[in-house]
Amino acid sequence: MSTEIADRDATIVAPEQASPDASRRGAPVHHRDFVEKVAGTLPYADDWGFPGMLHGVVVRAQLPSARIVAIDTSAARAVPGVRAVLTAADVPHNGIHDEASGLGVDAIQQPVLAADRVRYDGEPVAVIAAETPGAALEAAGLVDVEYEELPGVFDPEEALRDDAPAIHAGGNRYVDWRSSIGDVDAAMRSADLVVEETYRSQRVDHAYLEPEAGIGWIDSDGVLTLRVSTQVIEHAREIAEILKLPHSRVRVIASYMGGGFGGKEDMTIEPFLALLVWRTRRPVRMVWTRQESLLARYKRHPFTMRYRTGVRRDGTIVAQDVRIVGDAGAYPLLSSRVLFAATVNATGPYRVQDARVESTAVFTNNVPTSAFRGFGAMQVVFGYESQMDRIAELLGLDPAEVRRRNFVQRGDLRVTGEPIDTGVGVGECMERVLAELGPPSRPSGPHSRIGRGFACSMQPYGRSVFFADRASAWIGLEQDGTMVIRAGVTDLGAGQAASLANIAGEILGVTVDRTSVHIGDSALTPLTGGTFATRQLYMSGNAVLKVARSLRSKLEPVAAALLECEPAQLSFEDNRVSVGDRSLTMAEVAQAAEHQGVMPYVHETFEAETGEFDRETGRGRSFPDYTHGAHAAEVEVDESTGQVRVLKYVACHDVGRAISMQRVEGQIQGAVAQGVGYALSEDVELVDGVPSSTLFAEYLIPSSVDLPDIRAIGLELHPGKGPLGARGIGEPPIGPSAPALASAIQDAVGVRLQRLPMTPERLLDALQAARGASGSVAS
Repeated sequence: MSTEIADRDATIVAPEQASPDASRRGAPVHHRDFVEKVAGTLPYADDWGFPGMLHGVVVRAQLPSARIVAIDTSAARAVPGVRAVLTAADVPHNGIHDEASGLGVDAIQQPVLAADRVRYDGEPVAVIAAETPGAALEAAGLVDVEYEELPGVFDPEEALRDDAPAIHAGGNRYVDWRSSIGDVDAAMRSADLVVEETYRSQRVDHAYLEPEAGIGWIDSDGVLTLRVSTQVIEHAREIAEILKLPHSRVRVIASYMGGGFGGKEDMTIEPFLALLVWRTRRPVRMVWTRQESLLARYKRHPFTMRYRTGVRRDGTIVAQDVRIVGDAGAYPLLSSRVLFAATVNATGPYRVQDARVESTAVFTNNVPTSAFRGFGAMQVVFGYESQMDRIAELLGLDPAEVRRRNFVQRGDLRVTGEPIDTGVGVGECMERVLAELGPPSRPSGPHSRIGRGFACSMQPYGRSVFFADRASAWIGLEQDGTMVIRAGVTDLGAGQAASLANIAGEILGVTVDRTSVHIGDSALTPLTGGTFATRQLYMSGNAVLKVARSLRSKLEPVAAALLECEPAQLSFEDNRVSVGDRSLTMAEVAQAAEHQGVMPYVHETFEAETGEFDRETGRGRSFPDYTHGAHAAEVEVDESTGQVRVLKYVACHDVGRAISMQRVEGQIQGAVAQGVGYALSEDVELVDGVPSSTLFAEYLIPSSVDLPDIRAIGLELHPGKGPLGARGIGEPPIGPSAPALASAIQDAVGVRLQRLPMTPERLLDALQAARGASGSVAS
């Protein structure tokens, strides 16, 4: 498909598919991209192409720690059809230099192509463009890299030792975060019981349906243009820096994505495509294989979480002391932000008058880790919820009652010293899931045991407030009354573009069948920042809300004059502006406005709330707001095999106000499915830095037969800070799955697993250890 000519917009619904009240907030609407996905007609990044395009591949290191002695590309260049073989020497600026924390953590430059040192298995060392995929792959196999193997370090705690091999000149300790409130040591001494446990999460792949893909070309104005599967079109600036071009000479267009989950927040294929296009002056297409993605794509951070919790006999928490170590892999990427989120959220939705949290991101020779749905705040859910269950167990109390006694309320302080300034619905969510689970199921066999468990969570949405985040949008009315929205949002498949149409329609009364949304183009749409951290509804949604209200304020005097009424009396609904039984079509209003010189379009910027955070003291403002929730699960455990089958699952979150309840439920169900895989099976296992699972035959994600019907409940309890009172829901539902299932497994067979994933082998080992010790043993 040749596509520079056929740039598509994101028109939401075909007219014949829209219901009469399709603009109403929360109405189930069959959006255009949803329909085309089901039909198989929506073009993704790897569906685009040009006649005469080249095909690009990446040559990757095959050692996790080595010095590059020499690279010989002569044999690769000699392959018929090869048009470019590029190494580090060919990159104008061979470095990605980003201070990701926002608080002055020393930035460490990551090379685009490794020059003199390889720090992880799969690190890019060269890129190739050829006339055919076969020629490109043949040439990749002929790039001769001479290595001098160096000692590596693969365990983050070993990497912190003084005698560990240094990954970077400054050492292996990348960043430390510390926050505290009160007098933790004194409070701990006053406790009736101190519970100390260690919990471990694993390295996980995003496993999105669509791998990394895109195409690049130079347009007729000499602008380097990339159409790629990306969460961040603002990467155009970084690409320009790599090529030493003016920022205006690079354009990034985001295709609809077949999943991102944070894995397309950092650059993937973009710099490699850009280098090859700029060198060859021809269109180049690149698509990573699934094996390549599993091998070298950045993963979720594995955490080691050590919790010490002091409690009274009634279960009231008096002190929390938490230490977290996260494996950053070979390069910083977003590790500073991920560990920051873990630090400020490690105490969960529980009151903390005396608490201390310390976390460290550590360099190793493992594949780098970076953004993944939940972003540090989800790993700690397994820690703090497992700790709550352990407290209840040791005190002989009901786990739900222990939580009720400790839930935070509006106005309570967090470990950073900041107050919670919106309503907290976690208690209502917990009561709802416990009620919705229904009567227990019956075991299916003599070795099967039924168990039930639940977990609660609070997850931030939006970027940390010290980033002073902002997003822009443009809305205009055409003379026929149709509406156009332009925003640089990227759509991961969760309906980000569709939500903007719903929000604008709520204010301006234009139905979605008469709305076009143009998204994800760094040259033609107002920039909004990337789609990550559950920020787009909060940021772009508020930007569109602000613009829609401004546009309405421009149109109201025009319509009021025509209808001979006050502007406050007007109603905007169903493509009309009305007062009583008199009305105008939106087309009539738009035409009248233009005739009077009132142009019916507005561009504005929404600026998020800001705050200060002191890195030295760990005190200050962290995130704008939180989404609270609870999950409950019923499992069947086969004691003879260790196999766990999820029979029932209920997930409930307070979403403030749902822009579309249908999409809220879809987000919850998708996150739970991902969370179940994280809990029970998914693990990127490394042996001395080399992944052992590079196929889905070995990397086990749950399929439909592994999951029950997931009951998703969105409560509209406490307004949030998103548009119209919405709270973010993209990330919050992924965290509670692991502790809820761990709790259910313990309820079934009496052992508590404290390391993820909870595989049949680990469960059998724990059962055998428990029987051997004649008691319950945590593994």
